[in-house]
Amino acid sequence: MTAIVTSRRPWVGVPACHRDLGGHMQHATPSRYMIALAEGAGVRPVLLPPLPALEVAEALERLDGLLIPGSPSNVQPALYGGPAAPEGEMEDPDRDAFTLPLIRAAVARGLPVLAICRGLQEMNVAFGGTLHSRLHVLDGRDDHRGHGGTSAERYQMRHDVQAEGLLREITGQARFRVNSVHMQGVDRVAEALAVEAVAPDGTVEALRPKESKGFHLAVQWHPEWRYHEDAPSTAIFRAFGAACQEAAA
Repeated sequence: MTAIVTSRRPWVGVPACHRDLGGHMQHATPSRYMIALAEGAGVRPVLLPPLPALEVAEALERLDGLLIPGSPSNVQPALYGGPAAPEGEMEDPDRDAFTLPLIRAAVARGLPVLAICRGLQEMNVAFGGTLHSRLHVLDGRDDHRGHGGTSAERYQMRHDVQAEGLLREITGQARFRVNSVHMQGVDRVAEALAVEAVAPDGTVEALRPKESKGFHLAVQWHPEWRYHEDAPSTAIFRAFGAACQEAAA
């Protein structure tokens, strides 16, 4: 797929995770997000380390957009009044402390925001919503964790979503299939947010700030996975890139 070429590529911030990789604490995020941004959205991704010294306002000052990526870690239950997570469950308090206020500030500024998987959960918590820590144990809910030994198996399309609002406008489709690789999910939707898509079992699959007049969209699935082959995913990244280009101009 040929990258989108613009006169000045917008800068899009991507908050990193802070985690142990091979015995060394690192700031990192999967490269597929960066590739989808560069090639699918036509922007320049820049990793944002979740450091206390990096002030949110200063971080946003030089950016034209923000992508909140997924992660193996879960949002800390204490942040939304949930029960304590079992011992050994992966959390990332540094990312939580940095990303939640970053999302609120970006939306308030009108900066384009695309939040994916954990990013959707962070957006809901950032605006006062709550989460289910384990969707698969709830009556009537499917197991959304993804299955299979390879990435291709885990990220294959699993179920349909019914789309509304901005998501339907961007994709041009009222219903389409998505992948599903998550354990946590939305419980109570924050009052400031509107639901843009749901799965057949009722799981919230997309959110958007109600008062937003720009590109502010959170999705529970992974459109960055094979973004160049799946039409709705391609449309999401192209629309996000266009919004960032407009912000840069």
